[in-house]
Amino acid sequence: MPDFSSSQKPKNATACLLLNDGTLIWGYGIGAETTKIGEVCFNTSMTGYQEILTDPSYARQIITFTFPHIGNVGTNAEDIETLDPACCGLVLRERITDPSNWRSTKHLDAWLKDHDLPGITGVDTRALTQKIRDGGAPNGLLCVNYKGKFDLDKLFAQLQKWSGLEGADLAQEVMCNNDYNWDETVWALGTGYGKSEARDLHIVAIDYGAKRNILRCLANTGAKVTVVSGKTSTQDIMKLKPDGVFLSNGPGDPAATGAYAVPVIKELLEADMPLFGICLGHQMLTLALGGKTRKMGLGHRGANHPVKDLQTGKVEITSQNHGFEVIEDTLPDNVEITHVSLFDESNEGIRVKDKPAFSVQHHPEASPGPQDSHYLFDRFIEMIRETQDTTTKTKKSA
Repeated sequence: MPDFSSSQKPKNATACLLLNDGTLIWGYGIGAETTKIGEVCFNTSMTGYQEILTDPSYARQIITFTFPHIGNVGTNAEDIETLDPACCGLVLRERITDPSNWRSTKHLDAWLKDHDLPGITGVDTRALTQKIRDGGAPNGLLCVNYKGKFDLDKLFAQLQKWSGLEGADLAQEVMCNNDYNWDETVWALGTGYGKSEARDLHIVAIDYGAKRNILRCLANTGAKVTVVSGKTSTQDIMKLKPDGVFLSNGPGDPAATGAYAVPVIKELLEADMPLFGICLGHQMLTLALGGKTRKMGLGHRGANHPVKDLQTGKVEITSQNHGFEVIEDTLPDNVEITHVSLFDESNEGIRVKDKPAFSVQHHPEASPGPQDSHYLFDRFIEMIRETQDTTTKTKKSA
């Protein structure tokens, strides 16, 4: 147990961040007056803080924003990826200024209070980011108390009881419970979100913590989209008569979620069902194929990650949020590497040579982030149509 008796709390400090190595960081509270425990990570995005805070993949994580000005464009009811944020809080360099944006409807501080999210400002986020970079993402406790009262020994003991994200199945905490149809398309200036007129294709999206903008991109292809729980059986999925199945993003350890998800994915592969996975969906497709995943020391979180598409030779700037990765040398011979990170050469995509299935580690829906990888949703539709054509020709020749 660290000795906090000599720690001098700065005047007017109303928040603290404790790390599992005993590091104590003082600051000023924003948002909800509460205590949350999670893995402390950092995100390098310069825009899109509301989308980041509502991304279900951040379940049980405290997000350090490296960009100093967070909250200056306020919040609104449109820039969300889920209704109930799953992250644990945020760490900022500067205090929130009054919002200055024509789309703002609420101050970030008020929005945080509405969602029971604490935050701490006045932190040297550069030093904290370097600490995470060099030592890996630590477990941390974020406490906001506007009276400035903190029992540090009790808080640290509370932190020590949390085991961390490795081995945690968090997808079940954020996935939907009931099936529903999705027809909202991507946002456009002047018109907002649109509605798709579903045509001939039907995509079933398995929700392990799906971001709304992924579903919007799927609907934008013109296909009918039905969202089902991550615990839905193969039989129930097939009853919906899908032309293709999408494996969504989500939080936690893919091996833990894979306990119930991987058997379903294996059965879909055996049925030659066209599959497309993103992030957690990519990792679990890998597990279903016999590969393995592992926790990264640092993880990828930001909207500026260069990824090379080995099939086209093009380099895309991508949006990313993941703390686990696919181990390439565990992949079977029928799997081709399609994308690679130019930051650290980690795996960013695969394609199954003898099955209609592919996946990527990054987030092509880009919310927030660049839209360089939007083509992957069209590639999914093309693969579905090619599979249908092949099936039709096989039946005619039989």
